Amino acid sequence: MPDVQHVDPHDPVLTGENSFLRLSTDAGKTFVHRTSHWRVLWSPAGQGHVLFLESPLSGGVPRIYADNAGVARFLQRTIETMLHKPFADESLDITDAEFERTGHSLSTVEERIVSAHDEIILSWWDFIDPFILTLPPGALGRPLGVYTTFLPARGAQLSVNDQAGNGEVVLQDRFGRPMTSCCLAWSETWTKPKG
Repeated sequence: MPDVQHVDPHDPVLTGENSFLRLSTDAGKTFVHRTSHWRVLWSPAGQGHVLFLESPLSGGVPRIYADNAGVARFLQRTIETMLHKPFADESLDITDAEFERTGHSLSTVEERIVSAHDEIILSWWDFIDPFILTLPPGALGRPLGVYTTFLPARGAQLSVNDQAGNGEVVLQDRFGRPMTSCCLAWSETWTKPKG
């Protein structure tokens, strides 16, 4: 019987979700609206929700909304620095907000973020077949690994204070699987080398 490894050899960094929405007006050369939405179920900083947002609808500069500021700073130091460096700037203020998800992954999913001054709605719909991404630490030159289930959406919208962002979802390819620039990323676990 072959020797099967039933436990991943790496240490977990966090587990949860990191859905994203990136809309383009130039067929994907650049993204005019960019979000990184986290629902952290476990991390050394605890659990919580964070939204990183960069959009003309929010002044064109990166903004952070969270219900746990410690989780936001932890994400900046460990993961967002690899994904989108402007989101990793720890001089950015963190706005306290409440987070709620509605809908379901067979039709439309909405994430609603409400602060004292803003209401932000992220929406995904028209999903294509999901797939599981498996990247151990060191893959693609990154020190951390990630295992996640992608549910790519062909339709998506960002709304800030009742203003909808322009731009389109971009069709992409991820290691031979159909992908888009707007995706639910659920059951996501980041890992690091043991010790």
